[in-house]
Amino acid sequence: MSEHHPSDKSAARDAAPAAPKETSAAGARERFFAALDAALASGTFVRLVLAKPRADAGDALRVAVREVELRGARELSFVHSHPTRDITKNLLLDAGRAALDGLVGAAFAHAHLRTSGEEFELRAGKRGRYGLSRHATPAGAEAHSAPGDATADPAGPSAARTAHDRAKRRFVEIDRPWLAGLGVTDAQGRLVPAMARKWKQINKFVEVFDHAFATSPLRRTERKIRVVDFGSGKGYLTFAIHDHLRRALGLDAEVTGVELRSDLVHLGNRAAQRCAMAGLAFVEGDVRTFAPQPIDVMIALHACDTATDHALHLGLRAGAAIIMCSPCCHKQLRPQMQTPDPLRPMLQHGIHLGQQAEMVTDSLRALLLEAEGYATQVFEFVALEHTSKNKMILAVKRERPADRAAVRAQIGAIKAFYGIREQCLETLLEAAPA
Repeated sequence: MSEHHPSDKSAARDAAPAAPKETSAAGARERFFAALDAALASGTFVRLVLAKPRADAGDALRVAVREVELRGARELSFVHSHPTRDITKNLLLDAGRAALDGLVGAAFAHAHLRTSGEEFELRAGKRGRYGLSRHATPAGAEAHSAPGDATADPAGPSAARTAHDRAKRRFVEIDRPWLAGLGVTDAQGRLVPAMARKWKQINKFVEVFDHAFATSPLRRTERKIRVVDFGSGKGYLTFAIHDHLRRALGLDAEVTGVELRSDLVHLGNRAAQRCAMAGLAFVEGDVRTFAPQPIDVMIALHACDTATDHALHLGLRAGAAIIMCSPCCHKQLRPQMQTPDPLRPMLQHGIHLGQQAEMVTDSLRALLLEAEGYATQVFEFVALEHTSKNKMILAVKRERPADRAAVRAQIGAIKAFYGIREQCLETLLEAAPA
């Protein structure tokens, strides 16, 4: 697959530096709402996202606001995202503006306003003080949306913003400068045709992460979120997670990509610096030798064979609230597995035996994570490198752990049925418990 990398000048041009922050309690908030009023009056309003919920928000995680036109009247459409559902409410412009005045600061500490020319980020502190940052929207962002993107509309940006029936929601905006820095889009913010599949994969990954985050203990944290992505490669997903945490969710995040290949480490760090992405860094290393440290989110995609087990073990020892792992090359259990008599006619075929070994391996991993206090899912995920290895193990820390003894009994029964003597993650947990 061919990839395109724009020049440093193009990437730097896309990453406009942020303006100095205001910190006066009244001034910053008033300027933010003045910008909102001006955008609504001039028709340049694109969207508003409220994040970092406070007590007044109830169980709402964030609110996304866009403008719609219903029965000839301009309205603001509020989508309140809760852990298990989304609630949509449409209000006439004046009523919607009044509702926002009551939500910003009281129910949500962060507000991100995007217009067709600028972006404004308002952050409320604990002592009633506000900080406001302002920077330009990358050139061409409104005119060049990706095929299928929510803002794409042949009638132009204004029609796309107010259309009531919209295309599928994208979790990553096509105009983000880091997409150009990594060659997913060109300098004008247009999707590079050869990267269309990658663009879809990035969005799917962030969608999975977003849903996991909404059900995790991290959803109400006030501290910095620490993320480590092992085997980060060119950093597509590392950048995406950082951008989602900092911009969409309005959280302070420190994201580290760990990669064996030094050239890709340098590539990631250069792109992060050009796009002014504070808190994002890439380091050279491997999951097997990475020094344990507190981690909130552990990511390891396509870790070969028992490297997946080492990644899961590290996530457990680091106390990660979310573990996202895409296993690959299931070799450890296949030589150990005995064929039970009822399954012998089926497993005499090598392809079926391999599929069975893969299923047993990932089932044991999921159960071991359940025993350690996680809610675990194993599901098919889009192939990030155009491979059939598209399974994901997703584990989210439970508030109430499952019955550990019962889960361990299930693990023992599976091992006995297939004659399995050793499974790497279980061995690692016995040697160094989480």
